[in-house]
Amino acid sequence: MQTFIDLLSYQFFQNALAAAFVASILSGFIGTYIVSRRMVFVTDGITHSSFGGLGIAYFFGLNPFLGAVLFGVGTALGIEWMSRKGNIREDSAIAILWAVGMATGIVFVFLTPGYTPNLMSFLFGNILNVTKLDIVILSSLAIAVASFFMLFYRVVLLTAHDPEFASASGVPVNAFRYVLMILIALTVVFSIKIAGIILVMSIFTIPQIIASVFTRNFGTIIPLSMLFAFLGLTGGLISSYFADFPSGASIILALVVLWGLLKGFTWMIRWRKQPAKT
Repeated sequence: MQTFIDLLSYQFFQNALAAAFVASILSGFIGTYIVSRRMVFVTDGITHSSFGGLGIAYFFGLNPFLGAVLFGVGTALGIEWMSRKGNIREDSAIAILWAVGMATGIVFVFLTPGYTPNLMSFLFGNILNVTKLDIVILSSLAIAVASFFMLFYRVVLLTAHDPEFASASGVPVNAFRYVLMILIALTVVFSIKIAGIILVMSIFTIPQIIASVFTRNFGTIIPLSMLFAFLGLTGGLISSYFADFPSGASIILALVVLWGLLKGFTWMIRWRKQPAKT
């Protein structure tokens, strides 16, 4: 029977662990911004609409992820523009672009001549199939995201929590929000291989929910959510391999279990600290 040490000798498992580490960094920065701005379902809108890009790319014989990236970025910018300039509520803009993207993808996959491609890996993901090129792309994106947040931390914080004050202070809020939406789109789309279109949103929300059990500080949630994302990703990765479960679902379940354990632990501590009734 194989052990965890045995798994470390395999290249595919080393790639998966590296991808989990880099994805955790992206989750810490991008996920914290998403949750702070209360725009969790933007990630879902981006991932589902990117299916349109996948379908178009398949139809024209192009790399499906190239189509997904272009569609994802276009959707992110479209959501921001429609909610700011188009007098459309953000949730309505997400719903419109989500539906258009999915419908477009289904139509073009149907129109693709010959064998219909297997899209299960895009819908549910498989971190065990991550390649070295995927890791290089994710790492480059993580460096760009981390650099942006570190250089403009105060602006990002104001943009997320108090855009009116930021605008009054002379900060170009709209420009920063468009840049951040592009970074969100790129992060979400390139994370599809890890958890798939259906579940990728959870990687950028559950770690932050776990971190909020301990703190509400933006700057503290970022590193804590990185830690919890990595624990969930690696825990799900290992359990999926040994139990032969889909990796995307295993990762999300590992994150939820981690949240439940830590939430229960903190509840127990508070309960024990309560003064005894006389």
